[in-house]
Amino acid sequence: MTQDTILDLITDGLVTIVTCAAPPLLMGLAVGVIVSVFQAVTSIQEPTLAFVPKILAVLLSLILFGPFMLTTLTEYFQRLISNLPGLLAPK
Repeated sequence: MTQDTILDLITDGLVTIVTCAAPPLLMGLAVGVIVSVFQAVTSIQEPTLAFVPKILAVLLSLILFGPFMLTTLTEYFQRLISNLPGLLAPK
């Protein structure tokens, strides 16, 4: 296994991680910003007001983007397993 092969595996894995983690994180970020602006405008400083909408938004995004995330992870592992004999063969 060469350094280029290892770097390609790491890069592909990191891209897959970012692709799968982005939807819930971005949804939580967007809801967090909206709630923060709402709290600043109305001067309401209730801590639970910040957490509950973000948790619900992340759960909603997991429901909406779950099939996409599962497909992405499944394709990544299928590529990894199909290339495994070539990766382990001594050169």
